[in-house]
Amino acid sequence: METKNRLHKLRCCVIIPVYNNAGTVAEVVAGAKQYAGTVIVVNDGSTDTTAQALAAIPAITVLAHPKNKGKGVALRTGFRYALRNGFRYAITLDGDGQHYPSDIPHFAGAIEKAYGALVTGSRKLRQENMPGKNRFANKFSNFWVWVETGKRLDDTQSGFRAYPLEPFAKSKYFTRRYDFELEILVRSVWKNIPVIVIPIRVFYAPKEAQVSHFKPVRDFLRISLLNVFLVLLAFLWFRPFSLIRRLNKENIRKWFSRYILQSSESNRKITLSVMLGVFMGIIPVWGYQMLAAFSLAHLFRLNKAITVVASNISIPPMIPFILLGSFAAGAWVLNRPLTLSLHTVSFEAIGRDLLQYLAGSFVLAVLCALVAGAVAGLLLYFFRKPKGA
Repeated sequence: METKNRLHKLRCCVIIPVYNNAGTVAEVVAGAKQYAGTVIVVNDGSTDTTAQALAAIPAITVLAHPKNKGKGVALRTGFRYALRNGFRYAITLDGDGQHYPSDIPHFAGAIEKAYGALVTGSRKLRQENMPGKNRFANKFSNFWVWVETGKRLDDTQSGFRAYPLEPFAKSKYFTRRYDFELEILVRSVWKNIPVIVIPIRVFYAPKEAQVSHFKPVRDFLRISLLNVFLVLLAFLWFRPFSLIRRLNKENIRKWFSRYILQSSESNRKITLSVMLGVFMGIIPVWGYQMLAAFSLAHLFRLNKAITVVASNISIPPMIPFILLGSFAAGAWVLNRPLTLSLHTVSFEAIGRDLLQYLAGSFVLAVLCALVAGAVAGLLLYFFRKPKGA
């Protein structure tokens, strides 16, 4: 009763998406009802006896899809219903019996400490009966979430979470199935919604008794395509604008002091780091400039922080100038007329003469890197005492 009262004050319900979970759903719902006053079950087009099992359970809300639409759609159906009925939070758990409803009070405590945060449960990924494909998929997902957000999380595929509903009420999503939980996690970080991780228990039945709707090839491909898209968004939009938001006088002073004035690197190495960053920021590897710059800086043993910052020359306000400059350099190299202006430059226009753009982008990258190196080298020579070799 205590947890029910806490969740009531938090305006929090429990949402359980189910698909062909007739053998486990009654026990999962009964467990959730011990802790939550409102339990919403979304039957996502089950073809077994799940509907009959739910009909026999009193005092729950059942929402049904006539056909299977995917876990992501089922969760969004539950979110919309909860929000319309006055709830501000929803704790979600799966209907297959893997999650322990007795962990719900821990989510209530996390919400109370950080109202407005997304709370995600973290499983122990090396335990008895856990399928190897689950461990691999989770490690794969964890890595890409770090690339996309800069945030390290141990279990990015957990379905046991607590979502603040209002931030997602008007959002449109690209995903419909298991990949939805990955998308909403990444976009939460992008929205500056705090993400809190709490440990949870998980039960995996023996292999012969496990029921999984995860299709390794199809769903892994879907998640991979989503990550490609999110990486592009991250490096074209999220990371550049995050950098811009952090550009205030104090942060610039601290960064300059740490990585330039107090650095043990030589002036030569700092200059080369700037040049590599500028070069990688201009060449046509859109969406991967910072990742590629970081990797090459590591390979060449240059200053990774300086290289990555310099690669942000391709922040959105600069993109039209870089595109036009690349096209102009290509026209010069290939002895062609320049047919674009700053007002007509676009990716579509560039695509009509891709060779001119590609040739020019590398020429422009080299020229800008040389200029940036010359400026950085001169400033370091006059204003910084050389260090190292």
